Amino acid sequence: MKKNDKVLLVHPEISRTKYNFAGIIDNEPLELEYICAMLRDEGYRPYIWDGQVEKVSFAARLRELRPSVVYICGRTRQENFMKEYAAEAKSCGAVTMIGGLHAQRCYSHFFNDCTDYVFTGFDPSPIREILRGTPPESVSSVCWKRDGKWIVNKAVPDDIRDLPRPDRTYFYQHSDRYRYLELLPAAHVRTAYSCPYRCSFCIRNRMNCGVYSVRDIADVVDEIAQIECDNIYIIDDDFLFGEERLEQFVKLIRVRNIHKRYVCYGRADFIAAHPELMRKLRSIGLYYVLVGIEAADDRRLEVYSKRSDDATNVRAIRLLNSLGINAMGMFITDLDFTAADFRSIWKWVKRNDLRHAAVSIFTPEMNTELINSYRGRLITHDPSHWDYLHVVAQPSEMSVRRYYFHYHVLLIRLFLRAWRQGIYDFIDYRFFIGSMVKNLFRFGG
Repeated sequence: MKKNDKVLLVHPEISRTKYNFAGIIDNEPLELEYICAMLRDEGYRPYIWDGQVEKVSFAARLRELRPSVVYICGRTRQENFMKEYAAEAKSCGAVTMIGGLHAQRCYSHFFNDCTDYVFTGFDPSPIREILRGTPPESVSSVCWKRDGKWIVNKAVPDDIRDLPRPDRTYFYQHSDRYRYLELLPAAHVRTAYSCPYRCSFCIRNRMNCGVYSVRDIADVVDEIAQIECDNIYIIDDDFLFGEERLEQFVKLIRVRNIHKRYVCYGRADFIAAHPELMRKLRSIGLYYVLVGIEAADDRRLEVYSKRSDDATNVRAIRLLNSLGINAMGMFITDLDFTAADFRSIWKWVKRNDLRHAAVSIFTPEMNTELINSYRGRLITHDPSHWDYLHVVAQPSEMSVRRYYFHYHVLLIRLFLRAWRQGIYDFIDYRFFIGSMVKNLFRFGG
C-alpha cells in the first residue's frame, strides 16, 4: 500500500461557530500521537492536522502533502466533518481510514464510497497491519470492503500496556493552544481504557469492548517525568480507582521528585471514602478533580445507576474544598426536568460552595440500548447535535423552546457566579454570556 511515505493524521475542529468553548478546554490529540509514534517506527512520515489549533485549512494541508493515507478520528459531534475530510482525501487519491471513539460504536455510519477502512478499537496496530499489506480478513477490529460490500471483523479489546509512548512533537509545537481552563499548556496522559463502573447514561464503559485495562503505574510515572509540561491531564474515564495503585502513584511521584499539577476524573463515593489518600494526592499536585455529581436528588442518581447518593456527593465536595483541590462538578439536565429541577442544580451549587460546575443536556448515545427507548422522541438525527449542548429528544414536561430557555438561564447564572468569583479570568465572559442570552429566545439552542 506504500505509494509514498506520507500519512496525514486528522482530528477535525469541534464546530465552525465561535460558541463552542474552544480556548477554554482544548485537548491534546493523544490518539494521533500514539499512531504517529507507531508509524515513525514503521518508516513512514506521519503528519498531524488538528482542526482545533491549525491556521492552515485541511484542504490546503492535503494539497501540500499529497499523502498516500489519511486517517481521521473524532467523536459523534464531528461525524459530518470526518466524512467531509474523507471525501476530500479520496478525491486526492489517498487511502482513507476512520477511527476514534465514535467509530468504535457507530462504524456503519462511515460505510460509504469515500472510506476504505473503519477501525473499531483503541489498538493502533491494525492500522500498521493494513499498511504492511496484511490481508484485512486477518486483522481484528477493522471494517473493510470486498467487492463493494462492507465486511465487519470482530472487535477485540486492547491491552493498554502494548501502547507505544506518544510522539508529542505536535503538542510541543502548539503548546500555547492546549489547555485545561487556566492550566496552559496541559498535556494528556492515559493510564487506562474503559471504565470499571456501569452508569446507565454513560457510553465510556462500553469502550474497548467493555474491558477495563490499566497500565503499570511505574510506567505511567516514568512517562509523566519525561513530559516537558507542568500540567498533566489524566484522561482516564476514572483515575481514582484502586487504592493501592493510587498509593503507589503518590509514592513514585515523590521518589522521582516530580513537581507538576494534575487533573483527573474521580467518583464522589471514592473521594468521600478516602480522605487521607486525597490529602496525599493533593500534596503531590492534584489540582482539579472532575466529579460526576449528575443530579441534585437521590431518585435520579438511582435511575442513572450511580451506586451513590446525594449525601456522598456533598461529602466529596466538602472534602475537596477543605483540601484546596478544585472540584469540577458535572451535572446532567434530564429530559423530564421541570423548571424547579433546573433551579435545584443552581441551589445545589450555591449550597455546597461548588466553584466549578459543568452542565450537560441528557443525550442518549447512538447505537446503544438507551437510545432505543428514546427512538420515538428524537427530534434530530444530525450527529453534530450530539455535543451535550443540544436537545436531541423531546422533553416530557415542556416544549423544546422552553427547555432551552431554562437551560440557558442556568448557564448564565453559573457563568455570572464564576465571573464574580474571579475564576476563568482568561475567557471572554461578555461574549459567552451574550451568546447565552441570545439563546434564551432562539429556538434550537
